Formats: sequence, C-alpha cells, structure tokens
Amino acid sequence: MNNRTRWLVVVLVLAVAGVVALWPRDEAPETPVPTRQEQDVAALRAQAQLRPCLPGAEEGGVGVTCLADGTRTALALKGPMLINFWATWCEPCRAELPVLDTYAQRPGAVPVVPVLVQSKEADGLELLTRLGVRLPSVYDGPDELRKVVKAPMTLPATYYVAADGQVRQITEPPFTAPEQVEKAVR
Repeated sequence: MNNRTRWLVVVLVLAVAGVVALWPRDEAPETPVPTRQEQDVAALRAQAQLRPCLPGAEEGGVGVTCLADGTRTALALKGPMLINFWATWCEPCRAELPVLDTYAQRPGAVPVVPVLVQSKEADGLELLTRLGVRLPSVYDGPDELRKVVKAPMTLPATYYVAADGQVRQITEPPFTAPEQVEKAVR
C-alpha cells in the first residue's frame, strides 16, 4: 500500500469517527415506568377513606401498620374483637370483607380488624377502595401478628379475641352474611 492510499484510509476512518461523534442522539434517557412500590401510597390511603385504627396498646401489643394513615401501632390483643387475616389474591377474602364491613356497622357489633398479609399495602388499599370496605385495617408485612395468634397460611383466617384476651379461631367457612359473623362472636 502506498502513502497516498494510507492517508486516504486514515482520512476516511477519521471522517467516519467524526460523523459518529457528531450524529444527533436522543438526549433524554428512557423514563422508567413507576413500579407498584413507587406508587403514591398516600393518595391511595386518601382514596380508601378507611376508618381510623383502634388505639395502640400502651404496653405490649403486636407491631402492625395502620392502613388508614401508615403509622406503626401496637395492636393489643384485648377483646372483644374479631381479627380477620386476608390477602388481595384470596378470592374468598374478597367476598368476605364486605360482609365483615356490613356486620361492623351494626349497633353493638364487636370491632372488626382486617389484617392484610402476603400482599403489598398499595394493592390492599386499592382492593379495599374497589370493594367499598372502610373498616379500620392494618398491615402485617413481617407476619408478627400472624405468628402470635398462630394463624395458618391458608386464608381467610378469622379469630375472636374475648374480653379476657383468650384467642380462638373461628372455623366456619368464610362468612357470607352478617348474621353468621354475629353468631360466631357470641
């Protein structure tokens, strides 16, 4: 190869490199789609309009997150109260939550505390909103409450806490009517 050809190759390589360097590019990086975890949970809380959670225990209690406002609280196992473990993917839970809400609005009803497990808070808030359920609900992400009451992994799981603190599982199939709930807590 002679000198002239070499210089021609060098000039062509430099010209191609210059074109590549100056070629316009899209300066804006692709905007990632927000994930479920990045959603504005505060807006979901406002939309759900849940009733406030029961006051936290002064001593003891089990750490849970109030779905109404996101605060950590210590749920006291002092009754009477009904604790219902549920998850967003659980079809029987979806059917049972409105029944529990209807029961809880009756005069003299035992307080009902739905406990979201095995799901994300945002998903739980969306489901409660869609179902129109306004019960004071809590989130038990680390399964602390579930372990204390020795709840099984199957859902829904409902427990009655008596005035003396005794906890008993309600073994009825999922509730389909408020009258069933009333009978179970007597």
